[in-house]
Amino acid sequence: MLDQTAKRRLPARPGVGYKPQHFSSILADPTPVEWLEIHAENYMGDGGRPLAQLRHLAERFPISVHGVGLSIGGEAALDRDHLARLKQLCGWLDPASFSEHLAWSTHGAEFLNDLLPLPYTEATLARVCAHIDEVQDHVGRRMLLENPSVYVNFTETNLDEIDFLTEIAKRTGCGLLLDVNNVYVSCTNRQTDPGDYIDRFPHDLVGEIHLGGHDEDADDAGAPLLIDAHGSEVVDPVWQLYARTLARGGAKPTLIEWDNDVPDWPVLAEEATRAARILDGVPA
Repeated sequence: MLDQTAKRRLPARPGVGYKPQHFSSILADPTPVEWLEIHAENYMGDGGRPLAQLRHLAERFPISVHGVGLSIGGEAALDRDHLARLKQLCGWLDPASFSEHLAWSTHGAEFLNDLLPLPYTEATLARVCAHIDEVQDHVGRRMLLENPSVYVNFTETNLDEIDFLTEIAKRTGCGLLLDVNNVYVSCTNRQTDPGDYIDRFPHDLVGEIHLGGHDEDADDAGAPLLIDAHGSEVVDPVWQLYARTLARGGAKPTLIEWDNDVPDWPVLAEEATRAARILDGVPA
């Protein structure tokens, strides 16, 4: 049983995105998983089995809360009702970590079922920083911001993505969540070097790492087009990029994300085991 202090820290070990169908398996034998992540929007209700299970799991594991619906990069004001529900969830759960995406997912009153990238401009930078300040002030805790998956380049972009993320952290005091699969997806789609991206990333700001699967397609010109899908195993090039990440920044809490076509527990646990083996090779 973890003490209360340990529960409020994510260990630099593997975690998985929690799915209710794995509840019994996790309780029976979570090896090698040492922490769990939930999507905030799935636990903003007032009761029922999901919250009961989460309360039980929170007694045994550090929990990371990962938001997918705030639309941090959107042009509209943040949804105050959503913020209130998020504050309530973080208030009683007291998670070890809270994160959101550098993305937008709303247009007017419409919610889009995707996390869409942004142009990197001074105006976007100011808007994202203002939204992060609002979230951190309202929820009362530091947020981690995740690098996006990118499928196209914006003609109006005039700032480098890493510089953009670093400046956000500098202005707001937030940390960063480094999704290694997103790096691989974005760099492949942009025809840039993912290794160079990892080498230049500000690893001292990273509080959590994500690994996941992606789908492969091609654009109209026949060039590779990767889609961040979270519905399959982590591919070997992403594992290699992950090892490079740890060599640059040291061991960090590492999440296996598998949100679609969710497999049986042994398959997910094996992905976490592979992450554990790589973490074991990182000097203390």
